Amino acid sequence: MTEVSAVGKNERAVRCEVCFRRCRLEEGGTGACGARVCRGGRVVPAGYGLLTALALDPIEKKPLRRFFPGSRILSAGSFGCNLFCPFCQNAEISRAVPERTAPAPGGTGQAAGGGTGRENAGTRRRNDTREAEARYRDPEGRIRRIPLISMTPAALCREAEALRTQGNIGVAYTYNEPLVGYEFVRDTARLVHEAGMKNVLVSNGTASPDVLHELLPWIDAMNIDIKSFREETYGNVLGGSLPMVKAFIETAAAAGTHLELTALIVPGMNDSVEEMRALAGWVAGLDGGRGKEIPLHVTRFFPRFRMTDRGTTPVSTVYRLAEEAGRVLRYVYVGNC
Repeated sequence: MTEVSAVGKNERAVRCEVCFRRCRLEEGGTGACGARVCRGGRVVPAGYGLLTALALDPIEKKPLRRFFPGSRILSAGSFGCNLFCPFCQNAEISRAVPERTAPAPGGTGQAAGGGTGRENAGTRRRNDTREAEARYRDPEGRIRRIPLISMTPAALCREAEALRTQGNIGVAYTYNEPLVGYEFVRDTARLVHEAGMKNVLVSNGTASPDVLHELLPWIDAMNIDIKSFREETYGNVLGGSLPMVKAFIETAAAAGTHLELTALIVPGMNDSVEEMRALAGWVAGLDGGRGKEIPLHVTRFFPRFRMTDRGTTPVSTVYRLAEEAGRVLRYVYVGNC
């Protein structure tokens, strides 16, 4: 997924084709997501196999409410994101910048720990050494260093298998935006399937149809964030593309993949009844009207990242919007209330 174009007489640049940005990168350049780089005339993931977080989570935390409820799933995150949400819940990894990358994906199945503040997976940690490091600068200018642990797809699959006895059903690709490193997701998911386990994608859905089609054979369930139903909000607040997200969701719904959606309700941004009515009506009409069965999670916002001056969403607002969505959708759940 690389388009080559002439930049100058002796220069060449390539376009990344993962999302609508189509970043044009010269050799050594990094895309807007911070996770894709031009090497050897090709755009490749800078963080292939570099994990910032690894945790054994309840499946409901993804959130998925109608996919193997009561089970647990090994959740893996890397770094980078192709949106710029001012309310990001995981900015310390989505906006982290690697100071160097491991020479090759490797490792022996150790869990990432330390700087992420996430629950440790409780897995085997035979060689728990820091192989690389990322740097995150918070909105106040403070720098935090985050260890990156190199792990091959095969090693991550082995970790998932080792946790079956603790209720694990597979691997979830989550925490940052996994599609900016979709190659690692694809390669790991294939092995996880071969091991008879499940794959879950938690994403903002800002990716091209080509990326989605590469992953569809291996992904069993998705939760996609739809952060607003207004194109102005996506463009001006998030730096994103609502049409691309809608197309991603439409394709996933038509493919028959188990799909759930999340709407984080931010006061003054997407908290009107009119916007929820439009969103829910669109979801209900997906896949020839079968979208009525797609679960929607209506979630309460808490001030984070660059939106610490915004008030927490009133619980009454979350329930009012969930009730509105429930007029046309069969499964509506509230979160963070």
